[in-house]
Amino acid sequence: MQVKNKLNLFSFTMIVVGLVIGMGIFRTAATSAKDAIEPSVYFSAWIIGGLVAFCGALTYAEIGSRYPVTGGYYKVFAKVYHPSIAFAINCLILVSNAASLSAVALIGSGYLLKLFPGNFTDIDKALVSSAAIILFYVINLKGLKISSAAQNILMVIKISMILVLIAALFFPSHYAHETVSLANQHISKSANYSDWIKSLGVSLIGVSFTYGGYQQTINFGNEVNQPAKTIPRGIFIGILVIITLYLLVNMSYYNIIGFNQMKGEKEIAYVVIDRIFGTRGATIFSAFLFLGVLAYVNGLLMSNPRVMYAMGEDGSLPKLFAKQDNKTQVLTFSLTVFAAVCIIILFFSQQFEKILTFTIFLDCFGMVLSSATIFWFRKKTKYLDGTGIYKMKLYPLLPLIFMAAYFFVGVSITIADPIAAITGTGILAVFVAIYFIIKNK
Repeated sequence: MQVKNKLNLFSFTMIVVGLVIGMGIFRTAATSAKDAIEPSVYFSAWIIGGLVAFCGALTYAEIGSRYPVTGGYYKVFAKVYHPSIAFAINCLILVSNAASLSAVALIGSGYLLKLFPGNFTDIDKALVSSAAIILFYVINLKGLKISSAAQNILMVIKISMILVLIAALFFPSHYAHETVSLANQHISKSANYSDWIKSLGVSLIGVSFTYGGYQQTINFGNEVNQPAKTIPRGIFIGILVIITLYLLVNMSYYNIIGFNQMKGEKEIAYVVIDRIFGTRGATIFSAFLFLGVLAYVNGLLMSNPRVMYAMGEDGSLPKLFAKQDNKTQVLTFSLTVFAAVCIIILFFSQQFEKILTFTIFLDCFGMVLSSATIFWFRKKTKYLDGTGIYKMKLYPLLPLIFMAAYFFVGVSITIADPIAAITGTGILAVFVAIYFIIKNK
């Protein structure tokens, strides 16, 4: 595939940052803190998560360079393993994306409900999240395309909100210092090694969700100018920026709220803004954050039905999934199915933590299996060495670290929430069976 306008270092770096930074940092910090037995576990999880993301991004970048095809993240499975695995993982990714959308919608609904008096339940948050999904489902049915505009708005809002949280570090309040002092008084300092490691594994679940997205660099291998130099530099700079931003935000949470109190705060960013900038500032912050969530919801509702369309077009799914409305060109059936799956997941779990655990367990399958293809591609495409493609250094150490990290997270989920692990494994098996049923018809 020939590409005329290739990505320079700045553009590729911005893509890396844009793929990773989502809405998770406004919620998963509290989840990660709840699972960490002490601050050293908490901050180690965020640093390790960044280093794992760096190893993974470099691994996927080389796979993309050696196998430069559109939708490479999904097609490598069919190339290296079997079409049934590609189909099953592709479907898992769709379910995982639906779960991610539901999780992010719950983040937004939690912040939105902060604007109104009363104690709201998980069902209330699920209803608000469902309303947001239905709203943008209807908008997409009418053929209104927000796509790039929505994504640009999302990026501006996300970065702005993160910078506001970081700025809170430079506006300390006397009340915040007193709270932190009290909140950190009872932090354990004598955790044994096994408890520390076990706590780290569970804490990494939320961190993994927040750092996710870099695997999509697999699609840009042949679209980068001087890939051998630009890709590693872009990924290094991008991940370094992300780690820095995430650590600064977490320092803001830790300094202003306190480690122990962080564990019980679901809308953790709201608490920070409220203590530093007052209720009015927190209200404005929450409103903008919810707008960012709506843009994210719309983006996934637009993109994922297109994956289902492609699967319907090539016969992996029934042809009905490839049906378009003649007037609006909307993928009505695929859009409806994806929106329905999002809402079903919302009411099946209702709580952010349950959806989060389920989503990351599904991702563990895809991450380990897809990154492992680097060993096959290294052997089968050796003739590409020296032709200008990107070839990572420290091979095979980096992909092995990446695979081991996600295997560790998967095992941690299995120990902490066996039901989520059994459900995820069962769904994978069902999708493999569905593939053979469809093909044998």
